[in-house]
Amino acid sequence: MIIAVASGKGGTGKTTVAVNLARSLDRPVHLLDCDVEEPNANLFLHGASERTEEVTLPVPVVDTAKCDGCNECGRFCQYHAIASFGSQALVFPELCHGCGGCMLVCPHGAITETPRRIGVVEMARSGEVTALTGRLDVGVALAPPLIRALTRRIVPETTTILDAPPGTSCSVVTTVRSADAVVLVTEPTPFGLHDLTLAVDTVRALGVPFGVVVNRVGVGDGRVHAYCAAERIPVLLDISDDRRIAEVYSSGRMMVEALPEYRALFGELWHAVEKLAAKKKGSREAVR
Repeated sequence: MIIAVASGKGGTGKTTVAVNLARSLDRPVHLLDCDVEEPNANLFLHGASERTEEVTLPVPVVDTAKCDGCNECGRFCQYHAIASFGSQALVFPELCHGCGGCMLVCPHGAITETPRRIGVVEMARSGEVTALTGRLDVGVALAPPLIRALTRRIVPETTTILDAPPGTSCSVVTTVRSADAVVLVTEPTPFGLHDLTLAVDTVRALGVPFGVVVNRVGVGDGRVHAYCAAERIPVLLDISDDRRIAEVYSSGRMMVEALPEYRALFGELWHAVEKLAAKKKGSREAVR
C-alpha cells in the first residue's frame, strides 16, 4: 500500500505526520521524502546512510557537422530547450525535460543525448523504517524527474509512505498520483483553509481517495472542520496545539516515541487510511 502525506501549504506539519506515522507501524516500512528541494524527514529518523545514487536526465548534444539549422527540433520542443538561430541548433540544458523528442524528429541525425546530473537519491535505515531521500542539486529547476526516479524505487507489496512537497505544483502531482490514498495535513487558520481547498481540488482531479489531518487544533477556529463537513471529507485525526509537541519537534524527536499517548492516535490514523486505500482498490476491481 502506498500512502502520500501532502499539504496545500508549507509548515502545516506534513513531515511530522509522515515520520510519526511511519514509526508508529512497528513493521518494515519505506518512507520516501519526495520534497526534493528541501528534504528533512531524516532529521527525525536519524538513520545511518547506506547508499547514495546519482540521478541524471538525458539532454541533447548537437553535432554541428550534421546540423543545418532546419529547426525541426525547436518546433517540436514545448519547453524551448533547443532552438536554431541561423546555421545550427543551440541547447539550453536547464530547460530540458529529457523527453528525447528532438533526437527523434531531427531529419539529419545530428542530435544525440548525454546525461546531466540533477540530484541524488540517498538511502538510510532507522529501525524498521527505510528512508529514501531525493535531494535536488542546487540550481536545478526540475524536481519531477528526480521524484519519478525516487518513486521508481518503490518496492511492490511493501508499505510505503510518500512525504510529498508542499503546495499543488507539478512536484505534488508527480508524487500523489502513484498513491493509493492521500492524507492532507492542514491547520485551522484562514491560510490553512484556503490552501486546503486548493489541495482538495488537486487530489480530486487525480481521483485518489483522501482525508484530512488537522494539526494544532486550538490555535484558530472551526472553519476547516466546517468545510470538511460540508464537502463530506473525512477528518482522520485532530492533533492538539500541545506545547510538548513543539518541544519534542525542536529537539529532532518524534511524538510517538517521546509522548507515548500519541502512538495510539497514529495507529488509529493508519487504520483510517487503510479504509481509504481500500476504496481505490475496490474501484479498480469494479473497472476490471
